[in-house]
Amino acid sequence: MKSLFKTVVLITFFSVLTRIAGFFFRIYLSRSIGAEALGMYQVAFSIFMVLLTIVSSGLPLIISRQCAAFRANKEGKKEGALITIALIFSLVISVVLCLVVLIFKNLFASLFTDARCLQILIVLLPSLVFSSVYSVFRGALWGKNNYFALCVSELFEQIVRIIVCVFMVAPAFSALENATNVAWSLTIACIASMAFVVILFFAYGGKLHKPQKKMFAPLVRQSTPITGIRVAGSFIQPLVGIIIPSRLIAIGYTSSQAMSIFGVAMGMTMPLLFVPNTIIGSLSTALIPDLSAAMAKGDNKYIQNRIRTSVIFSLFISCLFVPAYLALGEMAGVFIYNNTLSGTLLTSAAWVLVPLGITNITSALLNSLGMEVKSFVNYFVGAIAMFLCLWFLPSLIGVNALIYGMGASYLITALLNTLMLKRKVKVKLGILKPLALMIVLVLPSAALSYFIANLCAQVMPLFLTLMIGGSVSVISFVLLCSIMGLIDVQSFVVRARKRLKFKLPKLKKSAKS
Repeated sequence: MKSLFKTVVLITFFSVLTRIAGFFFRIYLSRSIGAEALGMYQVAFSIFMVLLTIVSSGLPLIISRQCAAFRANKEGKKEGALITIALIFSLVISVVLCLVVLIFKNLFASLFTDARCLQILIVLLPSLVFSSVYSVFRGALWGKNNYFALCVSELFEQIVRIIVCVFMVAPAFSALENATNVAWSLTIACIASMAFVVILFFAYGGKLHKPQKKMFAPLVRQSTPITGIRVAGSFIQPLVGIIIPSRLIAIGYTSSQAMSIFGVAMGMTMPLLFVPNTIIGSLSTALIPDLSAAMAKGDNKYIQNRIRTSVIFSLFISCLFVPAYLALGEMAGVFIYNNTLSGTLLTSAAWVLVPLGITNITSALLNSLGMEVKSFVNYFVGAIAMFLCLWFLPSLIGVNALIYGMGASYLITALLNTLMLKRKVKVKLGILKPLALMIVLVLPSAALSYFIANLCAQVMPLFLTLMIGGSVSVISFVLLCSIMGLIDVQSFVVRARKRLKFKLPKLKKSAKS
């Protein structure tokens, strides 16, 4: 079994590649289709994500757990039968959801402040069917601990989507035409990724067997609570997509202006804000089977140590980006998107990275410990605070209400998750002192980066200014953390050299049932 370190490195490597590709794709879209088209697509996509969550949230997790158990007991036929019954169930659900949208399209149209978003949603519907197949085979590969196949399939989908989109969008098209074409690019990419993951499944020795009816009820019973929780959570984004534009219109913006501002905030600023989650998300993915195995063995000491080190690590990664966003946010918005507002929002939102990082890792830890429902309750409490901000603050601070709403939500959720972890595993996380020190160290790093970047801007192009300013920010923060004893750089380098020598998994010719 791969060590947690190697697994995280593997997932992070491919996640970074996928995020980089997606990052440049966002830049291309923002410059090619404009903020209005991006805003329409984001609103339609938020509704689509609710439907996608119903199809592909609970099943992959349950399939991965049960497939792992069947493989451990050498029950290959049961594994194949489970995948088959899950495939049938997932396909039926996805087709039913597509029909519901088409039959009640007038009802769905009423959800949008801009009626044009319905056309975009309809174009996205075929992706549900293709994603239902993808999610089942993805869960099967996850159950085999085949992270390499999972990561490659996600990167493949991103690459296909970018290539298709480049040929389908153009500045000469209208906002609606470009937004619709972006939706088509996702649908085509889902077809390709579905075919690719099916090929990988069989290439790595996977098999399908005749479905066993007795497996259906347990599969539905186990996946339904997880799906229900995640579907409830997925309503957050479409509600944001409805509330923010409507509140902006209420304070005097036109529908087109409100959609453009929303497009800048959600389509340009937020992807940058979630960059640290590439690394934290990799750790979260690897922790689920790791902690589950430790719980089965009753190894409480290992669980306590893993929880504490994971939270501290996530805190460091989050704080690492804060100085750069504070100092260089406005420059980054201009350079990346040619949009001043996106950079201003990024600078204003830099502080959100800290509660966001803690929320993500603690939520993953609670899910690994079988506390999905309690984790969702914490998330829901935080969401209430966010919606209060979204409703009351736009009249005072405009679209910045989204930033403060998100910050309040993550801050409350992080606090509740941390308290719950302490009660569950009875361990002192000891994060208050590192948190306070890192927040203090952010300030000199940001000030130094800002000073150096403004000097460079006088004589250098913007790209070099950002590179130098960003490097100063990262290096100064790491050095300050090392001086204060928060991290051990030398020890990490030595351990990384020893452990970062792994081979990619070889294809298996066959798998015995």
